[in-house]
Amino acid sequence: MIVYKIPTGLLSENVYFVVKDNKDTLIFDPGAQPEDLLAFIQEHDLNPVAIALTHAHYDHIGALDEVRNVYPVPVYMHHIEKDFLSNPVLNLSSRHEPLSVREADVLFKEMGEVSIEGFDCRIEHVPGHSPGSTVYLFEKDGFAIVGDTLFKGGCGRTDLPSSSSHAELMEGINKHLMTLPDNTVILSGHGDQTTIQQERVTNPYLNGVTR
Repeated sequence: MIVYKIPTGLLSENVYFVVKDNKDTLIFDPGAQPEDLLAFIQEHDLNPVAIALTHAHYDHIGALDEVRNVYPVPVYMHHIEKDFLSNPVLNLSSRHEPLSVREADVLFKEMGEVSIEGFDCRIEHVPGHSPGSTVYLFEKDGFAIVGDTLFKGGCGRTDLPSSSSHAELMEGINKHLMTLPDNTVILSGHGDQTTIQQERVTNPYLNGVTR
């Protein structure tokens, strides 16, 4: 599989395209700039089969309806945040330009091994930044799409209205991400990619510098 990244919007939210050899494509977090996303799909002759959300803050769902208007594929997400899609207060867009999008098609209630329209991975619940934050672990392929849980040199904010606590976030990161092989590539919702090994050594929230 190949993974493409397109940063979008004022917050440079990373949209990921996970592409199989046959061009079947799983799209993660279509946050903004739908015209650019659609053009990328067409230029690379991709065949979208599903959209998956790591969480439902506005910067991760802003282009959702525009993409599925053209490609009517199912949307997958954690059930806890199902109401975020249509509620500007919950998805935090009320602070800026209110955003409401259509409901998801598949709501995850159980974690573990899943198949998303033929894409096999393991999903785990890592709340803290948002109540339904979900990481998608493609362990056979050596990468993980983690949304706003873990970043290169940092971790997700937990001071937002729907956040819980930094302690809960770190508990989930340590349980579900830091137990992955050191060479696992971490693809975050913002910023550059990193690896588990690099974060273990350099991330101040993981190496003991910051608590």
